Amino acid sequence: MAATGAGNAATPQRPVRRGDKVSEAIARDIVRRIGAEGLVPGTQLPPEAKMLEEYRVGRGSLREALRILEVHGLISIKPGPRGGPTVDRVRTRNFGRMASLYFQMDGVTFRELIEARQAMEPVLARRAAELREPEHVAELARFENLGRADEEYLRHAGDFHQLVALMSGNPIMSLFGQSLADVVRDRVQDSLYPKSRRREVLGTHGIIARAIAAGDADLAERLMREHMEDYVAQAKRRHPGLMQEVVDWR
Repeated sequence: MAATGAGNAATPQRPVRRGDKVSEAIARDIVRRIGAEGLVPGTQLPPEAKMLEEYRVGRGSLREALRILEVHGLISIKPGPRGGPTVDRVRTRNFGRMASLYFQMDGVTFRELIEARQAMEPVLARRAAELREPEHVAELARFENLGRADEEYLRHAGDFHQLVALMSGNPIMSLFGQSLADVVRDRVQDSLYPKSRRREVLGTHGIIARAIAAGDADLAERLMREHMEDYVAQAKRRHPGLMQEVVDWR
């Protein structure tokens, strides 16, 4: 699949699996081809008429396929004559929203979700320290001396954990780790820490950042584990009712 006006018509290159709906097969093929051709976010996909010709399916099946991808946050569909399907970027929040459907069906509680973060974050910190990719190490510097509590606290805290996850070098671990954080943030809406402790938390982030930048994987893992243990204790203290609440789709 190419951007609008480019490429030749082609049938899907993967066979439809037994039991697949036509719309699901088309959605899977669109995603595969976005990745194979390296289509960046913002790239407009072919118009409906061209895709109907290419896939040789009914309009209903094609629109259902596009709707599947839109719901999952993989494309956006702009209305109007100049609109149409456009490649979106992978967002951890979208992944978390879809995962929360499965969590809700399985009765997963916020306690279990938060404990999963507690287990994953130290591993991410260790991998980040082991890899120490130069461009990311440079980004860590802004957290090393951010020892003040201000209105930007939530953004700084979120950015720190997002960067550590990215530095792990494993896109699956990064996606899972950050999506779990997104689900918690969407439910709680504010910081788990009171204003009186925010300076301390930012300072802890700075200490972890220095350990990662120094390549001390053991120290980075230990510090992050201690930080997450405190995070879980704080969640239980400030939001006791949340712990037994089943994760829901928001």
